[in-house]
Formats: sequence, C-alpha cells, structure tokens
Amino acid sequence: MWVFSSALVFLTNMGHARFRPERLAEKLLQIREELGLSQKEMAKRLAELAGIKITDKNISKYERGRSVPFIEIVLAYARAANVEMNEIVDDDLELNL
Repeated sequence: MWVFSSALVFLTNMGHARFRPERLAEKLLQIREELGLSQKEMAKRLAELAGIKITDKNISKYERGRSVPFIEIVLAYARAANVEMNEIVDDDLELNL
C-alpha cells in the first residue's frame, strides 16, 4: 500500500511543470481566425466539444500566450479545425487548415 501511495504523490507532483510549445498561441489564433469565429464564439464551440466551461477571456489568454490550455481544450481545438492534435502542439509541424 505504501508503494502505491508514494507513486500517487509522485504523479500528483509531476503535474506542476507544464510544457509550452513556442508556437502554441500563434496556432490557436490561426485556428480561430480560419474558422471565422470571435473569441466568444470559439469559447462556446470549445466548451461544447470538450465539455468544460471556457470563456472568451480564456481564449484571449491562450492566444496571447498568457495561459496554456488543458489537453482537453487542445483536443477540442483539433476537432473544431479538423486537424491532428500534434499539428497544434508540435512546433515543427504546420497546421493543415
């Protein structure tokens, strides 16, 4: 039991550092603009796709690089734009919109 609880603490503590692709904000903005949506409309679409509450303020922070979206949100961006998620998070790949 002790080994399991130690592993759980380790996994919990691992979540503090978050990888941020350098081009993430640029790509999220590119997706929204390609879809022709306002930040408010994008928030609504992503909330429906991800099942998570999201606001236009969140969208603004993502697009300015002030915040990194949770993976569920990145997946929702990928689904909305009909692209692979790795196209969004891999700085070496271009979006095929």
